[in-house]
Amino acid sequence: MSQDILQVENLRIRYGGAATDAVRGVSFTLGRERLGIVGESGSGKSTVGRALLRLLPGATITADTLRFAELDLTALSEKELLKVRGRRMSMILQDPKFSLNPIRRVGDQVAETYLRHFNCTKAEAREKALAMLSAVKIRDPERVYDQYPHEISGGMGQRVMIAMMLLADPELVIADEPTSALDVTVRLQVLNILDGLVRDRGIGLIMISHDLNLVRNFCDRVLIMYAGRIVETLAARDLDKAQHPYTRGLLAAQPRIGGPRAPLRVLDRRPEWLEEKA
Repeated sequence: MSQDILQVENLRIRYGGAATDAVRGVSFTLGRERLGIVGESGSGKSTVGRALLRLLPGATITADTLRFAELDLTALSEKELLKVRGRRMSMILQDPKFSLNPIRRVGDQVAETYLRHFNCTKAEAREKALAMLSAVKIRDPERVYDQYPHEISGGMGQRVMIAMMLLADPELVIADEPTSALDVTVRLQVLNILDGLVRDRGIGLIMISHDLNLVRNFCDRVLIMYAGRIVETLAARDLDKAQHPYTRGLLAAQPRIGGPRAPLRVLDRRPEWLEEKA
């Protein structure tokens, strides 16, 4: 039996009214590992993540295979998907300012995940939420539980979002720039939490990021996306050995402390990359 948690084959996504597909022919598998997806803004990274949860209203999603564990994601009804989203598959979004309800207390929003997916009392859900807020390194979780989103910092809000998405103990977590709002110290704490989930609970993690250094040091494998396609797949530790000129261009465009002071290289974009297969 396959050990893959997720199987994606020939995924195509087109937004209503668009002349071309936003994502074209994407194929990959995910085991109990940390898979990075990198590329420029507009390359299709987040679109792939949202498509897995069918969170693209108005878009047409097709695939030869789109399977999560025993489920065919293309065949599930919206009612059936509600039992999967948040419970078995979760997505940590990039900006808590747009993800948290501004008129509800933070803790109630976290606890709602548990109330939605488990048969429990409000008191039990509160205790689970407090424990998870503590697990994501929030000091004084009882005080934070009763605060509104505008009363907490951006980094605190990001940790609240991570707590919300992890509370139901999902099998697959899609993390879309989960550390972009965090300072370096807190970023390391959050990455340690996510790493522990993969290592100790055996989940699958998709890390969507612009940060090549983060992906190189944190992930097991990397998919490089350009214009809606995967142009290269390689082990994260071998990122510096990438062969595709687009990947080489991304690496060369990074500023380095102590590096040469010459202007950074401008990315080359070739028409043939739009159609070639990884």
